[in-house]
Order: sequence, then C-alpha cells, then structure tokens
Amino acid sequence: QVQLVESGGGLVQAGGSLRLSCAASGSNVTVALMDWYRQAPGKQREFVASIIRIGLINYAESVKGRFTISRDNAKNMGYLQMNSLKPEDTATYYCHVRKAGLDYWGRGTQVTVSS
Repeated sequence: QVQLVESGGGLVQAGGSLRLSCAASGSNVTVALMDWYRQAPGKQREFVASIIRIGLINYAESVKGRFTISRDNAKNMGYLQMNSLKPEDTATYYCHVRKAGLDYWGRGTQVTVSS
C-alpha cells in the first residue's frame, strides 16, 4: 500500500510560481513511476509530467519549459516546480504512483492562477 499526500497549492497571479510536493508513505516508491495529473472543473483529468529517474522524464506539451518534475528518493518525495503560471493551469493537481502494477492517487491540491 502507498499513501500519497500533496501540498503546496494555492492562489497565485499569472506569471507566478508554485512548488507542489507529494509525500509518499506506506511503501518505498524509489523505483516506481511517479507522475502528476491535473483536473480542471468540467474537464477530464490530464497528464502533466512523469518521472522514473533522471533521464526518464516526460512532460505534457502545454507545460514544457515551464514545469519541472523531480523526486527525492531518500525522502520518498516528489515535486512539481511550476513557473510562468497561466490561468489555464488552474486545476486540482494529483500525485500518482504506479508500483507493482497498482495505481495510487493522492487527494489533490488546488492551484488557482488569476489573470
């Protein structure tokens, strides 16, 4: 079992930055896929970024060059640094881990970007 808790969301003006954190507990997720998804009101949940290890990182086209995903395996933590935020980045952001064929999700953290 893996428990995930996101934090770091909030209200920010367009052009600002936020850093989201994902704390994993219950099981070591060192070699597991960790990624971030987001869901805006009335829209489907969409992929944002994923990381297995340095060199195996992917981003959605909409966030490339603005967001940076990282992880600290020693702390069982994941991060999403979000810069140059836009109003269209407003959504609830979810941390996701896939380990041993099972999917685990956090409850999400709200990010609101004002214009």
